[in-house]
Amino acid sequence: MQLDFTTDQEALRASIRSVLAKECPTSEVRRHVEAVVAGEASGIGRRLWDTFAGLDWQALTIPEALGGVGLGFPELAVLAEELGRVIAPGPLLTTVAGLVPALREADGGEQWLEKVASGAVSGTATTDPNHVLCGGEVDLIAVLSRDHVALVSTADASMSAIRSLDATRTLVRLDPACVERAPRLAITAEGARRAWDELLVAIAFELVGTCQTIFETNLEYAKQRQQFGVPIGSFQAVKHKLANMFVAIERARGVCVFAAATIAEDDDRRTVASAAAKAAAGDAQRLVAQDGIQLLGGIGYTWEHDQHLFVKRAKTSDALFGNAARHRQRLADALGL
Repeated sequence: MQLDFTTDQEALRASIRSVLAKECPTSEVRRHVEAVVAGEASGIGRRLWDTFAGLDWQALTIPEALGGVGLGFPELAVLAEELGRVIAPGPLLTTVAGLVPALREADGGEQWLEKVASGAVSGTATTDPNHVLCGGEVDLIAVLSRDHVALVSTADASMSAIRSLDATRTLVRLDPACVERAPRLAITAEGARRAWDELLVAIAFELVGTCQTIFETNLEYAKQRQQFGVPIGSFQAVKHKLANMFVAIERARGVCVFAAATIAEDDDRRTVASAAAKAAAGDAQRLVAQDGIQLLGGIGYTWEHDQHLFVKRAKTSDALFGNAARHRQRLADALGL
């Protein structure tokens, strides 16, 4: 079992990071958030989708025979973590980690996968129509159940916005009637579980990436901010907090890498591993988000500093699809504890 990223996968990471640094700097994320808060459309999410689709990122794990790139889940994990590092707006992750696995596992999903591969269709997946991530930004919503996938076109769907802590992505409530009348594709219970595991682990990787940026912001601040003529990073209490943040992130990343390996190899432990990954990532954000604000002092509480954008994304990502406590219970149930 491969428990580390290969040279090619790290090269992919470097390429993705380079593009995101240019196309999705924090200044653009802030501009998007401020537009959303003001009740306006920024257009940034759409621009990013067009840019990413031009690079075939949405087709990363779609088979080549259907117009995709034909890579596996480890490459998706790399993409998810890098998107989390910059808290990218838009539906790329929900498309490649939510819609694509659902269509791949469903009978007759190939024609839709071809549309996703071409960049013509973006999407998201959910098991609960009351909470649809990026539902207001996509073309297609896949509602997963044990024996079918309902494909809801957002062009004629009725939905209402949910006010979310994280303004970088939309969260909507879908009218159940839209789900009832939507076309359905058959899926097995095992297929639905495989698709859901992929989305959970991708969100966990994204959360790890967000936590990493929070940590790096604090580390840089601790090197520059001085008290009593020395950097605050030289104080033992600050060192301990930074060390604890680092350990929590590395622990979560390690658990996520194992979960990615079980998915890539379709290992029987994948469901247990996905629950552990989401729980570990959630535990990391709890520590990192708290200390990530505290270590910045007064500036960390202000709107003007960017830290709150990342903390809000981290808090929301933990809550999405079940928080750390819920997945620890899921893990305990799976182990018969």
